[in-house]
Amino acid sequence: MKAKHYLITATALTGIIFVSANLLVQNVFTGARIDFTENNLYTLSDATKTTLKTVAEPVDITFVYTRSTGQDFPAIRAYAARVRELLHVYESQSGGKIQVTEIDPVPFSPAEDQALAAGITAVDTNGSDPLYFGIIGRNSIDDQRVVPFLAPEREVTLEYDLTRMVARLDDPDPPRVGILSSLPGLTAPGGEGGYTLLRDIHKSFDVEPIAETFQSLPEDLDVLLVAQPPLLSPRQEWLIDQFVLRKGRAVFLVDPAAKTVASTGPFDMSDAETASSLMALGEAWGVTLSEDAVADAASALPVPVDTGGGRIEELAHPLFLGIPAGDMNQDDLITADLSRTVNFGAPGALTAENLADGAELTPLLTTGPSPSFIDATEAVTDMTPQQVLRQYQTEPAPLALAARLSGHLTTAFPQGAPAFDEPSDPMLAEIARAEAASALPHISESETEAQIVLIADVDFIADEFYIIPNEQIVVADNGALVLNALDALAGGGELSRLRSRAPSLRRMERIDRMRENAEAIYFRQQAALQDNLQTAQARLEELQAIGAADGFFSGDLEADLTESERTELLDLRQRIVDLRAQLREIERNYRRDIDSLEGTLKAINIWGGPFLVCLIGLFVWYRQKRKEAA
Repeated sequence: MKAKHYLITATALTGIIFVSANLLVQNVFTGARIDFTENNLYTLSDATKTTLKTVAEPVDITFVYTRSTGQDFPAIRAYAARVRELLHVYESQSGGKIQVTEIDPVPFSPAEDQALAAGITAVDTNGSDPLYFGIIGRNSIDDQRVVPFLAPEREVTLEYDLTRMVARLDDPDPPRVGILSSLPGLTAPGGEGGYTLLRDIHKSFDVEPIAETFQSLPEDLDVLLVAQPPLLSPRQEWLIDQFVLRKGRAVFLVDPAAKTVASTGPFDMSDAETASSLMALGEAWGVTLSEDAVADAASALPVPVDTGGGRIEELAHPLFLGIPAGDMNQDDLITADLSRTVNFGAPGALTAENLADGAELTPLLTTGPSPSFIDATEAVTDMTPQQVLRQYQTEPAPLALAARLSGHLTTAFPQGAPAFDEPSDPMLAEIARAEAASALPHISESETEAQIVLIADVDFIADEFYIIPNEQIVVADNGALVLNALDALAGGGELSRLRSRAPSLRRMERIDRMRENAEAIYFRQQAALQDNLQTAQARLEELQAIGAADGFFSGDLEADLTESERTELLDLRQRIVDLRAQLREIERNYRRDIDSLEGTLKAINIWGGPFLVCLIGLFVWYRQKRKEAA
């Protein structure tokens, strides 16, 4: 074969092999990728992967984003790229069950009509075109779920929001929540006349009230909410224990000093009625609720206090706590997106003294660094701030007001199911026996890894703790805390274990330090120069006022000044000019080091690659020359 023909054949074969290899790799390694980002931004959690593998029916996800408008906002543009990439990862990891499309709803287009019909929010950008930035999810039976606007501040919960959307579209039936409580605000039929929180729960969940005399728990509950439970029999506690071991999803609201219960009950209400506990379950889990209430001067809320003589003043009360977002767990989805305070009233504290093997207690909300315990029997009364402070004895560390218990648990009833007390009424006794007979067999350890949320207060769910009366304006995230907990746990085992992800925006720590140092110097020098400038200008105005008194009409503003005052006037004018020049120089110096670093980085990025290639080329050329010389 001639060399010319050989070259043509070899080139053709190389092209065929290259194309075939690409097609083969594309089919074999679809979805494979290596994530080099520091926080594994494009690596799905195990919980999400499991959820995607169990999707039974196809799910269509439409990413709605106005590209032309979003380009004007760097934060939105960067976040949109992050969302787009993550959606493609979902698509590739789902085995074809998730189909992702993107539409650009420019004004007066069919895409805009589709976005508006689905409920995507049109955000006014003070420009000619609105910004659409959301997600529409649909399943095979046309059920729809929408994220109206992808707020960048909720980036930490992006994966959870997407996985929850997929899970809810795969199983459209609303989760079932069983509520066991002695609080009238949580037992109102249909939510009407009860707490606002109860009405909100009814909007998102299928609520199943549990009577105080229950002998079995409703079937198919996704999560159990126990809030200030009534006095339970051993049999009833065992039923809750078995639900936790089998299902593993529950929220407990307990309180050593329920102030709202004391204020609505009879005057001779006993301590047992204003206090609740984790019963035998807490002892088995190794979690203890304090017998005393918690006060915290650092988180004290202003409340109306009777100061005597008929006067009511708002004073900071250490028994009423406003826990800011900074004292919440930012790595847990339940609290990661809460931005307002959560208000408590004489809460308790949760501690893990003898935690069960394989279990973990993670604080969700904590007090400030120096809380104190206050006797619960006094805390439920109308103690004044001064009375609380007189009993204040600082604890050495913050106390946990809410926590997540997770892991493998054992039963609180190792001897088996307790017998139940039959009602005296024959008909009720027959019903109770039938319910008891339907109970599942006793188990001694978790069948499902537990995810239990514990909150050491029940007062905080009352409307007056987070809603302005008669206006229905929410001023704290009390309700959102409980709804987040129910939503996270009711989503199933995998969804409830999801944690918030780190934001894609990485801080430039060196530049931040340089900026902080520059600001410290800049503001200090600026403040000193501005003080001098103001003093000089004040003196200048004073001298000019003296001169203007007699010399204004003659055209000489300095006619009435002495020689020394004229000299001082000239010096002040020159000094003001110099001070202004120094201020401009400080402003230029403020960014000098940052601009220098920015220029260095640009030089490395632009010229570093070509320079490195040139070095490699020179090295190869040098090696070849040495071989030829040898």
